[in-house]
Amino acid sequence: MQLPRTCDPPHKLRHLLTLDLVQTLAYSLILSRIDYCNSVLHGAPSSAIQKLQRVQNNAARIVLQALRRPDVNSLLQTLHWLPVEQRINYKLAVLTFKTQQTSSPQYLGQHISLLTSARNTRSSSVPLLCVPFRRISFARRLFSTAAPLTWNSLPPAMLNCDSLLSNPDLKLICFLLLSANCSTYLFRQRLCSRITALWRYINFV
Repeated sequence: MQLPRTCDPPHKLRHLLTLDLVQTLAYSLILSRIDYCNSVLHGAPSSAIQKLQRVQNNAARIVLQALRRPDVNSLLQTLHWLPVEQRINYKLAVLTFKTQQTSSPQYLGQHISLLTSARNTRSSSVPLLCVPFRRISFARRLFSTAAPLTWNSLPPAMLNCDSLLSNPDLKLICFLLLSANCSTYLFRQRLCSRITALWRYINFV
């Protein structure tokens, strides 16, 4: 997509707009397109994810009027934006929750099932999903495999919100709580991974 010659680049117009307005524009024009059907990118090659990540990074720099030198992770943390890979996991986790509770769409509901255990263990109270065995790594990108893997990786306290669903009026509240907690968990997980990588690099040097 090319801008008309009469239009200035976005970074030249940034100083004319407020922060709230620029964030709204970023959500509607950039992040909404990054999030559109992004669950199908689960397990995609890192080269494909990095292309979208560079778009998000440039959007964060324009919104905060930052130079290219500062660490982009601190910019994303300031804006409370999940990186692209975590956004994909978030969308897949929320879609799995909606499929479990509403069985809609039906073509997705028939591909996931709860994990049943013959023994009564501590983990049996957690609503984990059955992960089918796949011989080919590409097949792990299927919803029937990617959804259980993403769902089972969430903390047990987050998955146990199903106890609220005995009351139909609380389904929306439970869904909103899961969405917020999932986003916070993925953001902290990303931050912890960055700190661990930095610590390993310091010790190596």
